[in-house]
Formats: sequence, C-alpha cells, structure tokens
Amino acid sequence: MARPPRFDLDQLLDAAVRLAAASGPAGVTMSAVAKEVGAPSGSVYHRFAGRTVLLAEVWLRTVEHFQEGWFAALEDETDPRRAGSAAARHVVAWSRAHPQEAALLLYGARDFGRAEWPGEQADRADLGHRRVRDAVAGLATALGATDTAARERVSLAVIDLPLSLVRRHLRAGEALPAHAEDLAEECTAALLT
Repeated sequence: MARPPRFDLDQLLDAAVRLAAASGPAGVTMSAVAKEVGAPSGSVYHRFAGRTVLLAEVWLRTVEHFQEGWFAALEDETDPRRAGSAAARHVVAWSRAHPQEAALLLYGARDFGRAEWPGEQADRADLGHRRVRDAVAGLATALGATDTAARERVSLAVIDLPLSLVRRHLRAGEALPAHAEDLAEECTAALLT
C-alpha cells in the first residue's frame, strides 16, 4: 500500500503564494517551494510536471478562489446596480482578507507564464476569462448599457476601479484603509447610474 503524501497540494501552493507575494513570479521555483515547506524537491516534482505547471496552478487556484466570491456577489443581488456595487466591494474585501493572494494577483497570468501553460491549465484560464466577460456583459445588459462606452463603464466600475484602489495601497506596502470597501462601492454605484 502506498504511503500517503506528506506534503499535500494545498501546502505546496500556499508556499508558492507566499513566495510570489514576497518576490513575484520569479521567486516561485520548484526548489524554493520545497525549501519553504521543508520538503524534498522530489515532493514538488511529484505534484507538478515542472515550473510552468506550478506557476499555472498557483495563479489559477488564486484567481479561481477570488472569482468564486466575485460571481456570488453579482448573482446574490437581483438589482443590477447593487450587484455591481457588491462585486466591487468583494474585490476590496477579499484583498483585505487575503493580502498575499491579492499581491500575487497584482501581476497577471502573463507574468506567471500564461503563454506556455499546458492545455488543461490554459483551458481553465480561458473558461474563467469567459465567465468574467459574460458576467460583465450580463450586468451591462441588465443595466441597459447598450453602446460600447456604456459597456466599458460597467467593466471599469466592477473590475478596474476596485482593483486600482487595492493596487495603489498594496504596491505602496500599505494596509487597505478601513473605508476602502465603502469607497469602492460608492464609486461603482456612481458609475452605474
């Protein structure tokens, strides 16, 4: 009977998140992850076919966890303006609750080697991107945003605006201010009127 693995996938990915938050994608190597958890490098290679897959998985797990709450915020509200404001608030609240993951997401999939990801990981990334695009388009339709500028305003309100608030503070090494969620929600509501 095979011995259960001593280091599970989440432990290794948690270590990769810490490394990425501290040193960016360049800091996420197979040996650095192994060292971070006190595992032999073989444990990391057993879980990931190579660094490209490791980078893909740490990015995807992080963005998928973020998106779960973002989609829920949009779907839990029947009024489209309140849904958009709730989604913007989620961006800030999630980033406050998960500062290392938020720091990781300040990079982009491209920084995590997106062009080289194998099919399975590339397909997951494409699916997530389509879901976000479709959710924003659905919100825009519900708001009556029919022209290109109006649809762009919706995207700005529920994605770009709250991310810029988070980015400014995290890049400066500052904690998000106590009023950040309220500010994101208020600004988004103003753009969606």
